[in-house]
Amino acid sequence: MGTLTALRGAQKSAKGVSLYSRYVNRPAGRVLAAGAYRVGLTPNQVTLVSAAFTFCGIAAVALVRPSWPLALAVYAALVVGFAFDSADGQLARLTGKGGPAGEWLDHVVDCAKMVALHAAVLIAFYRFFELPGDGWLLLPLGFQLAAVVTFCGGLLTEQLKRGRPAQDDAGNTPAAPPSRLRAIALLPVDYGVFCLVFLTLGAPGVFRAAYAVLAVVHGLFLVAFLAKWFRELSALPRIPA
Repeated sequence: MGTLTALRGAQKSAKGVSLYSRYVNRPAGRVLAAGAYRVGLTPNQVTLVSAAFTFCGIAAVALVRPSWPLALAVYAALVVGFAFDSADGQLARLTGKGGPAGEWLDHVVDCAKMVALHAAVLIAFYRFFELPGDGWLLLPLGFQLAAVVTFCGGLLTEQLKRGRPAQDDAGNTPAAPPSRLRAIALLPVDYGVFCLVFLTLGAPGVFRAAYAVLAVVHGLFLVAFLAKWFRELSALPRIPA
């Protein structure tokens, strides 16, 4: 219980985090981080455990004909992998064993799973689905593009803003508390919510429709994010030459 208490104090800010990540994935990751700590796993090993669960689920999407048992197995693998993805950072903050190499590994795995998951859907569409037309094969490519650009754009924005706080007209740094409305609005682009779509793999038509809706939503959010990030970076003070 002491480890869980310590992990509660090792959480990242809730700002910019959806309700799912705040109230489901992070608490689940906290339990997994406590277990990993007790058996002596390092943060990098937890990252690799996360990758193992995630990529097993991704491989199943591409290689196994859709069914309800597959839907449950894929969802479980992706969700557990996502929880371990939260656990590695929490464990790193608890033990003080985090570092640039661990952060790099975590981001590489995150980027790889995004690319691979949409590629697996493309393969499944081609192998197992009765599509209305070949144009549907472009959908996973478009979704993949939106997901990767959002991920990389967000990381780059965070790096460019690091150590350079934005200021208001009075020269003060604004400190807005986490917004619950924003946390709700971010639910459609939360990876944990995206995983829910794979519960419909037993009904290919429903899966295709749900996947298409989320693809459109991610595209719209990408446009909004790009405009927001550009505006925020434009407001930062320039570095003297």
